Amino acid sequence: MFRTLLNDIDVVFEQDPAARSRLEVVFSYSGVHAIWSHRVAHWFWKKKIYFLARLLSQVSRFITGIEIHPGAVIGQRLFIDHGMGVVIGETCEIGDNVTIYQGVTLGGTGKEKGKRHPTVEDNVLIASGAKVLGSFTIGKNSRIGAGSVVLKEVPPNSTVVGIPGQIVMQDGVKVKQNLDHHKLPDPIADKFRELEEEIEQLRAELEESKKYERVNRL
Repeated sequence: MFRTLLNDIDVVFEQDPAARSRLEVVFSYSGVHAIWSHRVAHWFWKKKIYFLARLLSQVSRFITGIEIHPGAVIGQRLFIDHGMGVVIGETCEIGDNVTIYQGVTLGGTGKEKGKRHPTVEDNVLIASGAKVLGSFTIGKNSRIGAGSVVLKEVPPNSTVVGIPGQIVMQDGVKVKQNLDHHKLPDPIADKFRELEEEIEQLRAELEESKKYERVNRL
């Protein structure tokens, strides 16, 4: 346990050039506080002392702004940078040397039972605001771009960006993708177009009806 705590401190110095001393990290890094609190809460969770586990996780959430369900499994050297708004679900599994930035959600897609949150393998980086939703795996050494929404499996050594997330690089090779985000489906605009077409059709039918009435009068 002591080695784990030291690892949690050391990774901050490796990832954050603003870190100046261990004392500063221990007392002022909310990501470290959230991880330490989770390690205690997870111990209670494994002992099936669920109430204390959830209570501790909620207290940690209130203090740090980071929500980690006590059931989540977290490996060594997780670094949560500027972690406000981070959410990690109950059945998440996070490997070693993972970096998570603010606003990231590792969540589910509904009310399904069993494994419903993602598995994040070793050496993964998930950038600010990314949403990884569902029970699938983010492969080793992968990168998830800021603001991306990932809904399916990511192979190892991949870079994913966009909504929905698309692989743009794998094993150091660029992957051709249609990244014209302005051309993504817009259901509201599509519905307006359907209504406009229906209105034009009704107008045409109305004009035909008026012509028929004029012909009959003659």
